[in-house]
Amino acid sequence: MNSSEMKALFKAWRAGRKLYLNFFNDFSLEQLNKIPSGFSNNLIWNMGHAIITQQKLIYRGSNLPGYVSDALFQKYQSGTKPTEPVAEEEVSELKALLFSLIEKTENDYYAKVFSNYNERVTGIGFHLSCIEDAFECNNFHEGLHLGYMMSIRKLV
Repeated sequence: MNSSEMKALFKAWRAGRKLYLNFFNDFSLEQLNKIPSGFSNNLIWNMGHAIITQQKLIYRGSNLPGYVSDALFQKYQSGTKPTEPVAEEEVSELKALLFSLIEKTENDYYAKVFSNYNERVTGIGFHLSCIEDAFECNNFHEGLHLGYMMSIRKLV
């Protein structure tokens, strides 16, 4: 991928995360935690899951630890669902991670930290052969969860 394509990818990622930020700003703690009938998760889980999946796709896929705690990773990874309401402190932590992780990841990309990537096919069918594939998959994945959140918001 050339430099302008990567800049466009990072720009799209930031735009999506701005929409995620609106959920943090526009919904109460109670609304963020509410699991509507017919859903298995809530707004805050979707946001936490997007953050964790980015770290998994990009950092763990490159054999790097990333920037989130193991506790957060375990709580929001694929296959999990909310088991208890999230406290305001964790909401604040996730909100802070929305853009700080983009900044760190972008800096790491341009510093060539991602020197190798473990080729694989994701659970949503993306074939990842390089770090740039992981970035594209991440944006797609975050868009999927944004769609879920747009459905949930009407019910909370």
